Amino acid sequence: MRQKVLGVFTGRRKTAVARLVVRPGKGNVIINNIPLEQFGDEIARAKIVTPLHFAPDFWKSHDFVVKVHGGGRVALAEAVASAIARALSSLRQSIKQEIIQYDRVLVAGDPRQTEPKKPNRRSARRFKQKSYR
Repeated sequence: MRQKVLGVFTGRRKTAVARLVVRPGKGNVIINNIPLEQFGDEIARAKIVTPLHFAPDFWKSHDFVVKVHGGGRVALAEAVASAIARALSSLRQSIKQEIIQYDRVLVAGDPRQTEPKKPNRRSARRFKQKSYR
């Protein structure tokens, strides 16, 4: 028998997209079928767990299952953190205010993207060096 799903939430950062499913459980955080304890490095895990500290009672009684793809390691972690923060902010308005006071980007998102490369340049802004002699 399938468990009741409390909600499906998304988080984005650069080109990384995270889809989060929240279910009643024992406080497990599973990212791409990997437990949080084995996912990424210590900095990525710290970023992911940050919004969960605002609602420890909810965290310990629910499972968070995340599918995330695209982007680099830090972008993946920030997309997952954003999805978790949005899930918690939909729970109670007081939690949402605490998260916004801590870091508004977790709930509101970050629109910054890398600038596309231009033709006849080495990168987005750097020109080829010009020689006069």
